[in-house]
Amino acid sequence: MPRADKAPRSISISEARRIWLHAQRLDVAAPFGDGAEATRRATEHLGYVQIDTINVIERCHHHILYSRIPEYRRADLAQAQSVDKSVFEFWTHALSYVPSRDYRFFIRAMKKDWKRHGWFDSVKPADLRKVLTRLRETGALTIRDIDDDVLVDKDHPWASRKPSKQALQVAFQRGMVTISQRTGMLKTYELTDRHFGWETPPKPASEREIVAYRLERGLRSQGLVSLDSLCHLNAPMKPAMRRLIEARVRRKELLPVAIEGAEKVEHWAPPEVLDGVEAPDEDLVHILSPFDPLIIQRKRLALFFGYQHLFEAYVPKAKRVLGYFALPVLVGDEVVAALDLKTDRANRKLLIQGWTWVGGGTPRRHKKAIEEALDRFERFQLDT
Repeated sequence: MPRADKAPRSISISEARRIWLHAQRLDVAAPFGDGAEATRRATEHLGYVQIDTINVIERCHHHILYSRIPEYRRADLAQAQSVDKSVFEFWTHALSYVPSRDYRFFIRAMKKDWKRHGWFDSVKPADLRKVLTRLRETGALTIRDIDDDVLVDKDHPWASRKPSKQALQVAFQRGMVTISQRTGMLKTYELTDRHFGWETPPKPASEREIVAYRLERGLRSQGLVSLDSLCHLNAPMKPAMRRLIEARVRRKELLPVAIEGAEKVEHWAPPEVLDGVEAPDEDLVHILSPFDPLIIQRKRLALFFGYQHLFEAYVPKAKRVLGYFALPVLVGDEVVAALDLKTDRANRKLLIQGWTWVGGGTPRRHKKAIEEALDRFERFQLDT
């Protein structure tokens, strides 16, 4: 533990909130520019952009990027993944786009964690050899390109009946293949070395380097960090992370921070982060994905914003409060509403299923600005 005479620096909730928003680059309109380079810069800064299959409105990976790149188009991510190869797909706390520069920090997980998915137990070595041989001989492929499978019974709800698809998933988890292209949710697989053009693959990071990487990623994208925020869904990493943080505190590279009203939750930040962050423009509106990095850690969101987001897609309709697919609305540095939206693609319209005011949100103060943001969001979804 840090020395008892090293009293934490006390900051207000509003200061903590502004630090996090600045780190997330949600306090300015276009922090990364535009085009595929903006997609690379945003992904590198955030550390990951989560992927999800739900398609009620825009898929979350495009939505997260749009929230920080107003001129973003789907083709920008395709360019980054398939042409520039500046991002790749792998698991963080969920399947995500990750910066290619960080590939070496995921190799250990590829080597040792792939068996955590129980449905892989049924994959036979012959099936794995078959798909790898086909990739080597004929080039990149999708599961639709394989039509000679004998279907098998599922041994897991999320498994496939195609042995070749399960084999491709194992090869992906083990880093043998990568996803070179994505059309909607249809994935094209390619041999990893061939996709990246490596003569020599990256050297795997050590466990110690991985912990340091996670800390640096958190400090960059969160500004003010806790053990929970750094080790989201990775509790086994917490002891090593605490040791690293305490070493940084002793070297005065990090300072312990107490957020007023939540002093029991330990936080840390670099000294320069605590010098003060200006409040974002109070007219700046972001309609956020429920999988956005600002939203996905629910306890942190509630602590910093006083807002408890409910993801109710899997909740019976009668028990929903905010709606099937509610999106939090950030205006300035406040979450003021949650909008339950749905895209009517046939009629090219964005439908508002429900509008819930939260926190200090009021129609008089916020409705006009939110409606203007909804118009922009609708054009983005339907024009890209």
